Amino acid sequence: MTTGAVVTGGDRMVVGFARALRGAGLPVPVGSVVTFAEALGRVGIDGRSAVYWAGRATLVRRPEDIGVYDRVFASYWLDRASWAEAEPAGEPVTLALDDLPDDDPAADAEDAGSEEVQAVRWSAVELLRDRDFSTYTPAEWAEFQRLVERLRVTAERRRARRRRPDPRRRGHPDLRRTVRRALRTGGEPLDRAWRAPATRPRRLVLLVDVSGSMETYARALLRFAHAAVSARGPSRCEVFTLGTRLTRVTRQLGDRDPDAALGAAAGVVDDWSGGTRLGEALQEFNDRWGSRGTARGAVVVILSDGWDRGEPDALAEQMARLARVAHRVVWVNPLKASPGYAPLARGMAAALPHVDQFVEGHSLAALEHLAAVVGGPSPFAKEAAA
Repeated sequence: MTTGAVVTGGDRMVVGFARALRGAGLPVPVGSVVTFAEALGRVGIDGRSAVYWAGRATLVRRPEDIGVYDRVFASYWLDRASWAEAEPAGEPVTLALDDLPDDDPAADAEDAGSEEVQAVRWSAVELLRDRDFSTYTPAEWAEFQRLVERLRVTAERRRARRRRPDPRRRGHPDLRRTVRRALRTGGEPLDRAWRAPATRPRRLVLLVDVSGSMETYARALLRFAHAAVSARGPSRCEVFTLGTRLTRVTRQLGDRDPDAALGAAAGVVDDWSGGTRLGEALQEFNDRWGSRGTARGAVVVILSDGWDRGEPDALAEQMARLARVAHRVVWVNPLKASPGYAPLARGMAAALPHVDQFVEGHSLAALEHLAAVVGGPSPFAKEAAA
């Protein structure tokens, strides 16, 4: 039987294997299952080693899940106690890093040439992009600090009252410039000028929950806030912390050094890792800042898990006030990425009807998506499409 016929007939086995992995607690997306089936279409299923490595390369996303994968593979495909009993050790594999030091043993092995070594490459960026912030090691936090510096938080733009010259000759005729040009052509308006509405960046307001339930995520979210302030400037980006009270940390995050900025912000936040009273903190923001212009026409981003000790009715009332003055309200919840998550917390359930977008915030990939969300579409997107 040919390989293609075997794999086509084995689609049921592929789906069953994925179902067995999910039953063992391993997260297996549908896209990974499709990639696994395509891989088997190329390597076939006659060789047990080929099937094992095809599944491990496409279905396993974290090193700590390898043990679970081995057990499920042994029981599903081999019906043995472990993979080690079914297959001898394979050929040695060396990970070739981009910044491989000179005294690395892998380099010595390649120079010695005593045995055949297969070199593969890996990317720390891809490993960190989807990893939850709560599982970061100190080394991974350092890598995250380096990667988030590349993040550019663009500004959503809005129509301005002023108009600007439009070289595309669209919009409204500019009579004054047209007459001035006509003076050079004997009074004939041969070169007509046009003006179109200009655009201005909207203000971005970030409200970061620093309560005890958000302790593992607050550091990363404040680092995102620092990147936003650095990219847009303190005049176009405001940052506040939410806990038992409201604290403005825009000036502290204006320092170009991220470590100094986060240290200064932590020094002025007295309720770090404390309780959560989102309704009272939002009321203070609306009374002192939001209704007076800070949130008016702005994109307001609330980064919180929604756990609140206050009354949900008070939070719902303040969220409604905020939604009336803001252009958009985006809620970022790190718990949204958890399997089976539902917004059942009282605070989250009370706030959600007044939220325009509800997104994740647990990983670097989620922050990249958030940067695209706050950037928003161009106000002339529909006109350009037409």
